Amino acid sequence: MAQLHGKVALVTGASQGIGYQIALRLARLGAFVCVHAHRSKESLMQLVATIEAEGGKAAPIFADLSDAKGPYEIQAQFDKIVADAVGETRLDILVNNAGVLKREPIESVTSEQFDLTLMVNLKAPFFLTQCMLPRLRDHGRIINISSMGTRMAFPEMAVYAPAKAGLEALTRLLAAHLGPRGITVNTVAPGLTETAMSPIDEHTAARAISSIALGRIGAPGDIADVVAFLATDEAKWITAQRIEVSGGQKI
Repeated sequence: MAQLHGKVALVTGASQGIGYQIALRLARLGAFVCVHAHRSKESLMQLVATIEAEGGKAAPIFADLSDAKGPYEIQAQFDKIVADAVGETRLDILVNNAGVLKREPIESVTSEQFDLTLMVNLKAPFFLTQCMLPRLRDHGRIINISSMGTRMAFPEMAVYAPAKAGLEALTRLLAAHLGPRGITVNTVAPGLTETAMSPIDEHTAARAISSIALGRIGAPGDIADVVAFLATDEAKWITAQRIEVSGGQKI
């Protein structure tokens, strides 16, 4: 529990899947975790209850990141929660995990789908990071969740992959910009991982496993383990990196 004791974390998209497990890991390492969701109030409150039952500390934040006001609503709620909980408004770990994925080839993408995908996967984390930078302490951590779809060509990710590629470019830019403050900025890129956003049927699983060196589909906890490591002092010399967590998929 000591590795992140006294640290404050914010995890977006934490009501299920990868975000849920990331929040659990950070709390188990001792961080006070502000967890964000949009509509999934029941599952987010279950996450908070689970963390508290294990002796950790967590608080819920609700905002719609498909709305341009979403990042600022998160900031306002975060400021009040953390000031009340720890006596000052500060942040140590920001995990930009929230995302939307609609699988469409370029021929089928509508303007509305394009705007929504870029808003949630790129614009929202950009402006949330901007909001939170004055609160982020020196030697803090920013961890952006991307996708192996930026390395491989998946035609049905016609908007999602370019949006995540933009997030990876932002990672490198911020790593250089914030390096003088000792803040590390990294990308974690999951491979095929079974989540509510990416349900996997038996046929897809069998076909995919043959392309994965370690011979199985990823679980949200596999991704959360790497994010938790990057949040600790053991990862203080790692920045501007894209770390793919795919079990060796399509190598």
